[in-house]
Amino acid sequence: MGRSRCGPTCTGHQVRTTVADPTATRPADQVRRNFHAAAPNTLLVADFTYVPRPSGGHFYTALVIDAFNGEIIGWHVANKATATMVIRALADAQETRQRQGHPFTPGTIHHSDAGAQYTSLALGQHLSEAGLIPSIGSVGDSYDNALAETTIGLYKTECTRTSSPFHTGLTTLRELEAATAAWVHWYNTTRLMHRLGRRPPAEALAEYYAQPDHPAAHK
Repeated sequence: MGRSRCGPTCTGHQVRTTVADPTATRPADQVRRNFHAAAPNTLLVADFTYVPRPSGGHFYTALVIDAFNGEIIGWHVANKATATMVIRALADAQETRQRQGHPFTPGTIHHSDAGAQYTSLALGQHLSEAGLIPSIGSVGDSYDNALAETTIGLYKTECTRTSSPFHTGLTTLRELEAATAAWVHWYNTTRLMHRLGRRPPAEALAEYYAQPDHPAAHK
């Protein structure tokens, strides 16, 4: 994943997704490997990976995860690994929380690795307009984005591996989109998480907001 995962640059059988832009200004790391969040919408982590095409080349999938319950709240699949792809995954996350009645409020942290897509001016502007705080880990250290890396690993194992029940060929972007949508729904609503007391992410979120005096969703 991350540094040993795939992206625009390949060496042998290995493809790198994290290709830093040496000219980009990187925001400070606001997380420092502490991926615990006491409430939803406090810390988002983002990453993307590649999915091999049977005909050659790759598709790409970007995810946005809420660190509170590990819920995948935004995602996007694309033919190219661009800043637009990660912006659309974030926009999907914003729409998800808006639809659930729990929109982001200013101060939510958006954390990622140092790939060029995440240090782009376009994403920076989107984060600023949304009131989100950008946070970037160091170059070449997967532990700086460990939660996103772990979720990406599960996606590759449980969704895009040929033995997966969600894998239906994945020969087109539309097929990958359908498989990803089905897996994300299963992951959020059915997959039991040990760190959540063997509850799925959606159940943990519902229980949080069902508390009569729950803390503000952002703090």
